Amino acid sequence: MGSAFGQDNEHPIHRVWIDGFHLAACQVSNAEYERYLTATGNAAPPCWSDSNFSHPDQPVVAVSWFEAAKYCEWLTQASGSSYRLPTEAEWERAARAGIDHGLFPWGNTPPDTLPHYHKRWRNGPEPVGRYSPNGFGLYDICENVHEWCSDWFDPDYYAKSPERNPRGPESGTRRASRGGSWRHHVKVSRCAARSSIPPEFQYADYGFRVACDL
Repeated sequence: MGSAFGQDNEHPIHRVWIDGFHLAACQVSNAEYERYLTATGNAAPPCWSDSNFSHPDQPVVAVSWFEAAKYCEWLTQASGSSYRLPTEAEWERAARAGIDHGLFPWGNTPPDTLPHYHKRWRNGPEPVGRYSPNGFGLYDICENVHEWCSDWFDPDYYAKSPERNPRGPESGTRRASRGGSWRHHVKVSRCAARSSIPPEFQYADYGFRVACDL
């Protein structure tokens, strides 16, 4: 986990063991999130009616960390399985798809060599699952929208992270997120790239996908 090529918060590279888990193949879509809103009566996020973000197959955006966590709680109750947000370690493991030293889910080839790269993400995120998945069958894992993780964020956490099932610091002011964003000049992130914002923020390039315990 980590990278020698990225930001200081990606250092040091360290070995991590994590228990088995499932991760959703796609980011949570507007259609899926609408079922949650209908069932709970909770308020829709900003951008919900904006035509750039409202297609049923686009990932839901402008969801705070708190609402993403509430969605997982609702899905747990509705399904009987234990759903939650992934940890940073789980997310990076899933993104790498067994390519431990690759910069991206497919290896080290630059993102601008991807099909139609320069024509994508004009005004918002793409519908989920449109392009090829990584080696674990996960779509859009380093692109489209930033994805909330369960961890509090600490830029120095890797220096003191436990070797097994790291879950981030006990407290903080920002929640960790992973993945690239339609809004940035560089649309696709490296697997090891870390980001964070305060958990109450609702940005139009932030979404999430769910994890499930085995």
